[in-house]
Amino acid sequence: MEHPITRMLTLLELLQAYRRLSGSELARRLEVAPRTVRRYISTLQEIGIPVDAQAGRYGGYRLRPGYKLPPLMFTDDEALALVLGLLAGRRLGLVTASAAVEGALAKLDRVLPLALREQVHATQETVGLGLVSGVVTSEHVDAGALLTLSAAAHDRREVRLSYRAGSGQTTERTVEPYGVAFQGGRWYLTGWDHLRRAMRTFRLDRVQDAAATDRTFEKPAGFDPLAHVQQSIAQAPWAWLVEAVLDLPMERARLRVSPTMGTLEERNGGVLLRLGTDDLKWAAHYLVSLGCRFTVQQPAQLRETLSRLASELLEDCVRSAPRARVRSRPGSQAPRGTG
Repeated sequence: MEHPITRMLTLLELLQAYRRLSGSELARRLEVAPRTVRRYISTLQEIGIPVDAQAGRYGGYRLRPGYKLPPLMFTDDEALALVLGLLAGRRLGLVTASAAVEGALAKLDRVLPLALREQVHATQETVGLGLVSGVVTSEHVDAGALLTLSAAAHDRREVRLSYRAGSGQTTERTVEPYGVAFQGGRWYLTGWDHLRRAMRTFRLDRVQDAAATDRTFEKPAGFDPLAHVQQSIAQAPWAWLVEAVLDLPMERARLRVSPTMGTLEERNGGVLLRLGTDDLKWAAHYLVSLGCRFTVQQPAQLRETLSRLASELLEDCVRSAPRARVRSRPGSQAPRGTG
């Protein structure tokens, strides 16, 4: 269990890193109750740290402008979290510029005490991350745009985008950014698009320019940017819409079906899987790979594809099966039923 002083120092670091944080957000990050946050704030104010409290919907806590803290030392857990985060980011393709990762690791190295520095070096050299690399896009994602959009989403400020579609057409639009998410090797922005008057998901590598405005907005309560991006990918238009009822409980179906692969809906006696595809043969192989019984509801052509796949598999099994041999041993009796 973390010591209260450790949490208070973490709170102080958060206030220095962010312009303003609400009491509920600080409580979530520190994993304490809101009243504990208020007690920490009172203690900091009593020892002379100028923490300002602002009431209202957009209120919260902040350090008085111009006040700077001296650098704080990293704990073992903090140093490990930073190193693993940087290594995972490079491994997954979240950070495409290797120099950025090396620069961050070098700066981290300079502020660590000798003993902890040697442990960090050992971690970099010996820890392997069994992560699946994303599909790296051919276009670079501008770090400035990513930071601008993330900050705008946090502050609930509309942004003006210059966006190049897949067709090559560039449009100017105003968007209420609800969040930024990484999925399948790409960065996405999701939010309300005033140009189309609908929810939209934008690829960040196609954002030509992004600028925050002074206009604010209200984000839907409980909105999950990553879940929305995954659903958008799963529901993209395809040549075929597949519906199959899986003979699984929902909790097991969620473990086997990725959110980007399709949507799941509980039905009597199973779970309805909906997914899109341009290749019914691929869909047949995918359903078989789930390792459970299923009933195809549509399209009818998928049933025919599955029937052909079953015949091919049966033929392969027959061809690869070794022929049975009966070897008699000296003095052994003949098998029963023969003679």
